Amino acid sequence: MKHFFFATTAKGVEEALGGELVRLGLPDVRVESGGVSFGGGMEGAYRANLWLRTASRVLMTLAEFPCQTPEELYRGVRSLPWERFLTPAQTLAVDCNLRDSTMTHSGFVALKTKDAIVDAQRESFGSRPSVDTKDPDLRVNVRLFKDRCTVSLDLSGEPLDRRGYRLDRHEAPLKENLAAALVELSGWDGSTPFVDPMCGTGTIAIEAAMKALRIPPGLNRRFGFERWQGFDRAAWRAIVDEAKNSILERLPAPIQASDLSHSAVNMAIQNARRAGVLEHLTLGQLPMAELSPPPGPGVLIMNPPYGKRLGEQEALRPLYREIGDTLKKRCQGYTAYLFTGNLDLAKGVGLKASRRMVLYNGPIECRLLKYEMYEGSAPLSLK
Repeated sequence: MKHFFFATTAKGVEEALGGELVRLGLPDVRVESGGVSFGGGMEGAYRANLWLRTASRVLMTLAEFPCQTPEELYRGVRSLPWERFLTPAQTLAVDCNLRDSTMTHSGFVALKTKDAIVDAQRESFGSRPSVDTKDPDLRVNVRLFKDRCTVSLDLSGEPLDRRGYRLDRHEAPLKENLAAALVELSGWDGSTPFVDPMCGTGTIAIEAAMKALRIPPGLNRRFGFERWQGFDRAAWRAIVDEAKNSILERLPAPIQASDLSHSAVNMAIQNARRAGVLEHLTLGQLPMAELSPPPGPGVLIMNPPYGKRLGEQEALRPLYREIGDTLKKRCQGYTAYLFTGNLDLAKGVGLKASRRMVLYNGPIECRLLKYEMYEGSAPLSLK
């Protein structure tokens, strides 16, 4: 049976996510604002949850209808065949997203949706399911956009960035799926060296290693669809076994990660061990100025701190100058990417970016800046 799905992602990552879905061989892939729609059967949705590196969630669309009033919402939701997806013995939760619609209170819309579902259940079974907002058996997603309501089921459960390997989180951590997006957007395919000289707790380097080794990001976690009625356990097992058999024994090219902070490197080691990639990485404590990358060509990605307050920003200016100096002196032959939420500080690098990509780290508008460090010639500087 064919269904319609929508994989959500951070703003600016939609094209990268679309590329992932095309490579998975899923049909009817269409890039939209905030995510990518695709079609197929449930096995395709299982595969997407297991393999997508840049997605946040995978939703299965149940219905779409015009909706301006609470009565239209209630009727539209209640008319759906909830007995196929839910029993009174199970729990549910409702998430709601509103934009440019007559109804403006997300809590009210979620409550009205819940009422419609439990009333339909009571009519079908004579009893109703309970609500569990933290760990439900079925998570329902309601989206109201310009007075059109889309009702979906969340196949993922926990967001897909929760890979299960990162228990230690430093201040302002980069989510795993955004780190994977930086790797995807760089075009790195695993065949050349990869370097992160400001690795923090190691997320970017770990995501790069998992990609190069063909380790599915969802291999060590559970998904919401595993608790659904009609879950095809045999098909899921076959998909997971196929994925395990595709994992490489060694990296095609070296991955090197380092950081000035001893505690951050220790956390990176623990995270890499849980992700199953520690033995494949070169991880160590090292100042940026002493960076010694493998011979190029290669890809370098870094996410330096960019400060929240003026005093912090001023203290970081020498670091950004050091980044530019190190790239010029030690990274010839590399394509370098700097991810930052502070364009003023980024000017201190002193190099001209050949490309600037707009991305969002949560609510913060950021840039992924690309620098071509041509071998044998000095890169263009900004004085």
